[in-house]
Amino acid sequence: MGDGKRFAVLLCAEDSDYVKKRYGGYYGVFVEMLAEDGEAWEVFKVANGEFPDDDEIANFDGFVITGSCNDAHGNDVWICKLIALLKKLDSMNKKVLGICFGHQILSRALGGKTGRAISGWDIGVTAIHLSSSTSTLFSSLNIPTTLSVIECHQDEVRELPPEAEVIAWSEKTGVEMFRYGDHMMGIQGHPEYTKDILLHLIDRLIQLSFIEDSYADELKANLGKVEPDKDAWKKLCTSFLKGRL
Repeated sequence: MGDGKRFAVLLCAEDSDYVKKRYGGYYGVFVEMLAEDGEAWEVFKVANGEFPDDDEIANFDGFVITGSCNDAHGNDVWICKLIALLKKLDSMNKKVLGICFGHQILSRALGGKTGRAISGWDIGVTAIHLSSSTSTLFSSLNIPTTLSVIECHQDEVRELPPEAEVIAWSEKTGVEMFRYGDHMMGIQGHPEYTKDILLHLIDRLIQLSFIEDSYADELKANLGKVEPDKDAWKKLCTSFLKGRL
């Protein structure tokens, strides 16, 4: 089914011990969601300065940019290098899927603007609404026009790149998904996450004093009420990345 295609995960976060032990790192989480028989998957730890060589890029059929603890509006050396890589991938018309930080940095690389979300943290299972144009784009997938996805972010895309299109929104976030041409797409939420990953992240945010204990308790209490639409997201992400839309 994979037809010998090659894909790369551009890892923008340090793996926690928990995610390493349970899933083989965030790379393992993405491979579990996206990989199909006959494909080759590799990881580049870009947050540690590990990037594909220029002559390697052409050998990949698609790239996935992960979430991160860093700000997409920051100017760390590796972030600036990632922006340059994404511009190159755009010029080569490579398939790129950006998730959370990946969604934001992809927008920035293409000429958009990111920053702190006006509405503050968005953590939990959020309902996002596909735009009317999206229902045509994803019509072959037979998925609902409202999808639940796990979110964990305090930044957002504030201004889309020229020629990009909003394809989903939520009550809290105006740009939940965007596409740029037919080769680049960003998703603010985490379709790859499980609820136990989110619970682990909530505990880490408490330890780092990013959120208050009372807010964390509220989040945990609400987490059992709605399930993320993981199967629909898997179908959507794999279909985009493999060019089946």
